[in-house]
Amino acid sequence: MVIQDRRKSGNMSNSFESLSDLSPEPELKPTLGWFSASCIVAGSMVGSGIFIVSADIARTVGTGGLLIAIWAFAGLLTLLAASSYGKLAAYMPRAGGQYVFLKEAWGEIPAFLYGWSLLTVIQTGFLAAVAVAFTKYLSVWVPAISAAPISAALPVSSQSLLAVLVLLGLTLFNSTGIKSGAILQNIFTTLKVLALGLLILIGFGMGHHLWDGSINWSLSMPAAQAAKGNWLTLFAFASVGALFSSDAWNYVTFIGGEVKEPGKSLPKALTWGTLTVVALYLAANLAYLNLLTLPQIMGAPEDRVATAAMNTVFPGMGVMLMAGIILISTFGCLNGMLLAGARVFYAMAKDGLLFRQFGEVNPRTHSPNFSLWMQFIWASVLALSGQYGQLLDYIVFATLLFYILTMAGLLKLARKMPEAVNMRTRRDYALPVAYMAGAAFIAFYLLVGDWFTPDYATRFAHDFYHTKFFTSIAGLGLTLLGLPVYWLWKKTRPAES
Repeated sequence: MVIQDRRKSGNMSNSFESLSDLSPEPELKPTLGWFSASCIVAGSMVGSGIFIVSADIARTVGTGGLLIAIWAFAGLLTLLAASSYGKLAAYMPRAGGQYVFLKEAWGEIPAFLYGWSLLTVIQTGFLAAVAVAFTKYLSVWVPAISAAPISAALPVSSQSLLAVLVLLGLTLFNSTGIKSGAILQNIFTTLKVLALGLLILIGFGMGHHLWDGSINWSLSMPAAQAAKGNWLTLFAFASVGALFSSDAWNYVTFIGGEVKEPGKSLPKALTWGTLTVVALYLAANLAYLNLLTLPQIMGAPEDRVATAAMNTVFPGMGVMLMAGIILISTFGCLNGMLLAGARVFYAMAKDGLLFRQFGEVNPRTHSPNFSLWMQFIWASVLALSGQYGQLLDYIVFATLLFYILTMAGLLKLARKMPEAVNMRTRRDYALPVAYMAGAAFIAFYLLVGDWFTPDYATRFAHDFYHTKFFTSIAGLGLTLLGLPVYWLWKKTRPAES
């Protein structure tokens, strides 16, 4: 009607402006197949954790049997979660993934708090941590890259500056479109799987501890470990490292709107990508046990278990070899997380919960470039500040709560519309319930487990800020800081909300 009125008035220029106003805005396009989606799952999961976390787990639990049990438990929880998320991803294959699931099941506030946590700490903090880990291992090859401040006038390290440059390069590359980012992800995921496979083959082929009976496979903790706390507490504490070394499997749901045939591709990608990584992690730990004694794993320099293992086979060269493998691994992890994470902020803006610019899509590349660049800026600030590690420690508890809440959301949606979310059998319901039980077990002991340790009174008196209780409460507080931000946003921007 507006166009007709303007044509009658003879104002042709206004007519063309109106036609332009009615043209559709550029949107994200479904371009990825299941293999690319699987590479995003596996590539985002495998960072540097598998190469170092086993040292801390071994010190906590004290036997080879419990070391493998911890990784198996974390792997099982991850598989349960990925299988359940496949139902949600197939039902709601939209940009934003877990944010969208939470909003659909529980409304705006939990979804906003999740997006807020991602933007301020989880996503950007992980990007900063992985980028700095990349430059740290690059320094093995290029010793001039240092963790020391450059000067008194410039109190940042060359490692941190180089981490920012890596983030900049990947952001530039991914702003050319998801197809480019996916190709890079496919290449590096394939390389890291082959590299991990090589490590495992060397471990099984060159070691002997698995066959000579020297490994303690007991699930009972030795006296030295049992003196630090009860079995359940220490098992839960040790599981955190393994579980979060397997994290980021859900990032593929963030790009749900850009996957072809998402109803089939997303569940398939989640299952096969996660299963591949869990199998590789278990095999890698068996390879460590085959090459190293448990005391060697516990005392690996700087917790670099994989490097210590390779040094037994290639003395002196193990450090260089493992640095190369970890560079491939962290680079692929960084690309997958950077590519997918920006889609959450895009989805929030589309719902009016972030500035409109976050929801803009480049008409040529069909990528949310503003979201990508804002993500880069904050991750760079965290990388330069050096505070990302402490922030990530804080957010572990809150992240588990978001996973549990999402699983509960699946059960809620299944009660309303079981056919729509493909929840037809008892097994379909058992998987998310089992995950919730396992995640709640870890969350519970993160919150109160310190009270079950013999020295809790001394630790609370002298080291309170490093207790699991404090970091859990602090992380929950950081998340809940999003509440006043949400209320202020809704009050001051009613039109966009």
